[in-house]
Amino acid sequence: MRFSMRSLIARFAVAVALPLAALSFVATHAAPVHAQQMPAGAKQPGDFPRAKLTAGMFVIDAAVAANDPDREQGLMYRTALAPNEGMLFVFNENAVHCFWMKNTLIPLSIAFMRADGTVTDIDEMQAETTNNHCPRNNGVYALEMSKDWFTSKGIKPGMKIQGLPAAQ
Repeated sequence: MRFSMRSLIARFAVAVALPLAALSFVATHAAPVHAQQMPAGAKQPGDFPRAKLTAGMFVIDAAVAANDPDREQGLMYRTALAPNEGMLFVFNENAVHCFWMKNTLIPLSIAFMRADGTVTDIDEMQAETTNNHCPRNNGVYALEMSKDWFTSKGIKPGMKIQGLPAAQ
């Protein structure tokens, strides 16, 4: 079989252009990864109320989970957090509140706090595990951040988180 140079160039152009067009379509029409994995009825990340907290000189943009359904979902199904983004859990009672990482796709650090914002315990949690992470002390708040966030910022038990909304 014999091909002219023009025919070969045309075939090459089609062979390259079709896959590129398909990739372009997927890139511009695909939903964000975290949205694809959210089950029906799950709250979208932007739908949680927000609070600006401070830990030393660091400003934290925290989604707030202050009711049972929001606390149950927490950061489940999320695939990423912004550098100083986290989730603040607000509880109705001063008690030991335990956490696990079922359906949580990213590793997290958690700080447990008293009503006055004093950090009592910090723990590291691996993604998609069901191990219990419980503080040694009672508290009314827990703040989840990206893995190693507290360590990298020098935040330790005994320090305070400011800007916490009132516990209910």
